[in-house]
Amino acid sequence: MIDNHAIRTEFPLLAQTEKGLSLVYLDNASTSQKPQQVIDAMARYYEAENANVHRGVYGLSERATDAFEGVRAQVQRLLNAASTKEIIFVRGATEGINLVASSWGRSTLNPGDQIIVSEMEHHSNLVPWQLLVAELGVEIVKWPIDDLGQLHLDDLAGLFSEKTRLVAVTHMSNALGTINPIADVIALAHQHGAKVLVDAAQSVSHMPIDVQALDVDFMVFSGHKMYAPTGIGCLYAKQTLLEQMPPYMGGGDMIYQVSFAETTFNELPYKFEAGTPNIAGVIGLGAAIRFIERVGFDRISAIEQDLLDYATQKLSELPGLRIIGEAPHKGAVISFVFEQAHPHDIATLIDQDAIALRASHHCAMPVMTKFSLPATLRASFGVYNNRDDVDRLCAALKDALEMLA
Repeated sequence: MIDNHAIRTEFPLLAQTEKGLSLVYLDNASTSQKPQQVIDAMARYYEAENANVHRGVYGLSERATDAFEGVRAQVQRLLNAASTKEIIFVRGATEGINLVASSWGRSTLNPGDQIIVSEMEHHSNLVPWQLLVAELGVEIVKWPIDDLGQLHLDDLAGLFSEKTRLVAVTHMSNALGTINPIADVIALAHQHGAKVLVDAAQSVSHMPIDVQALDVDFMVFSGHKMYAPTGIGCLYAKQTLLEQMPPYMGGGDMIYQVSFAETTFNELPYKFEAGTPNIAGVIGLGAAIRFIERVGFDRISAIEQDLLDYATQKLSELPGLRIIGEAPHKGAVISFVFEQAHPHDIATLIDQDAIALRASHHCAMPVMTKFSLPATLRASFGVYNNRDDVDRLCAALKDALEMLA
């Protein structure tokens, strides 16, 4: 058992009680809690630095701009991007994917072109491409998962054609926990002349990512799943691609010169950042990155792997429980069902024990269809969870099953 008590104390929400009991929060794949340093950084911005960025020549605005752009440099270092020009601030992974679909997709794809999308994708990495089917006449090709919740490269190889333009795939499944071999996926796609978009929303806070070593074309993530605020995230894209792509939205800050005759656009990355951005959210994202770097990916991995192993063992001892997603390479996510009870009933009952556990299709309905399920229960762990949380969960599940019986 790894001692992470000191880390846990940095998250003020976890000190509160629910229904007179200490809170067990196990919905980190949906959104993570925020350490005090993130909360403090956002409060400090509003208290001492609140001004718009990129517009003012007065000191307050310049300080806000320096702090804002400093976070862009942090993200560049986190991902090992070649330039800050390749880092676009967006509301989250969903907007990042929609930006690529709207800008790159509409300007690049033609009728009959094909987009390969894995069967385990979050809706945000499927629906934007589906919108292009009706609009542009492109075709979506499904990359199926097996009964363990894995994707196979041999299956992918058989899906490519001369019309394949893009592979859209998650790094780590939010519904199954599966970690995909994206380096191999990218290499294979590039052999066939296709681009790759990777959804890293579930992976960026759990493992190091090097976009240059991966040679990935597009990558997105959301801040709120990595101990940062909601409403902020990033799109990484190769500079050569961003330079070719038209703007996603029009407005302030994304322009260079405007007249009624014509408008010329700003340089990267600002061409894709119209309007006043979520400045406080960006500041909070920077604080979250500092928190992750301070803890370190080695320690994060050790804590979460211990929890995954321990929880898998303990949950498997419960009668009638079936784990959904048993790939050998998984993140700290366990989806499961009971043959004798609906997931929503279980989650409602254990809420009385102050346990926050997700019961849902997890915005991954094709995964539920694959396993012929309406929903699953999902325990997803963060760096502040511990074995006591797992023990509380298992005890509450046992009580709920006895009550339902």
